[in-house]
Amino acid sequence: MPCDPPHHRDAKGTLIHTDEYDIYARLENWGYGHKTVCHAHGEYARDDDGFCEVNSIEGFWSLLRSWLRPHRGIAQEKLPAYLGFFQFIHNARQRGKALLGALIAALVT
Repeated sequence: MPCDPPHHRDAKGTLIHTDEYDIYARLENWGYGHKTVCHAHGEYARDDDGFCEVNSIEGFWSLLRSWLRPHRGIAQEKLPAYLGFFQFIHNARQRGKALLGALIAALVT
């Protein structure tokens, strides 16, 4: 039986940026887009569309752990809500006003 990741109704097709660590190789099989940076060649970020897609998953998880630490544990069924909220805050901080336009467009359509 294959090991599948937890699914969120909107997660399929999400583009994920990582380094070349083997554990990420199955992302495309699970339906995610996947781009990598090669640390061995000194590559740590790529700017393909005006936003710097940094291999920041490690940083994201580190910030999330720090943000959740005061809660001293959360119920597993509430984790998707916490992750979604943290993701929104993180993206808003990273993309600023550009995120607002995308959010309004998504709400209107």
